Amino acid sequence: VQLQASGGGLVQAGGSLRLSCAASGITFSTYAMGWFHQAPGKEREFVAGIKWSFRDTNYADSAKGRFTISRDNAKNTVYLQMNSLKPEDTAVYYCAAGQSVPLLRAQRSYDYWGQGTLVTVSS
Repeated sequence: VQLQASGGGLVQAGGSLRLSCAASGITFSTYAMGWFHQAPGKEREFVAGIKWSFRDTNYADSAKGRFTISRDNAKNTVYLQMNSLKPEDTAVYYCAAGQSVPLLRAQRSYDYWGQGTLVTVSS
C-alpha cells in the first residue's frame, strides 16, 4: 500500500494550495480518507476527512470555511483545497486511509499513512 502526498510548498498568507494524495494497493473507493497535519513541536492533528460517500465529510474547526476535502475514486486520489492560508497552517500534512473509520477525526482508525508534504505559510 502506498499513499503519495504532494502539492505542498511555500505560500504567502492569504494564498491557496491544493494537496493531492494518490493511493495504490487498496480498493480506494471503499476507504475513508483523512488529512492530518503536524506542526513543529506539536502533536499530529486532524484537518479533514471524507468517507466513501462523497457527502460524508468532517473538518477541524480551524479548517471549516477555508479548506475543502474531495476525492476522485476513478483516480484513486483525495484532495485538500486550502484557501485563505494562515501562518498557523504551517505544518507537514499527511494523508491517511482507513477501511473502518467510524469517526473521521480519530487517528487510530486509519490503517495506512502517507509520507507527508510540507506546507509553509509566510506572514
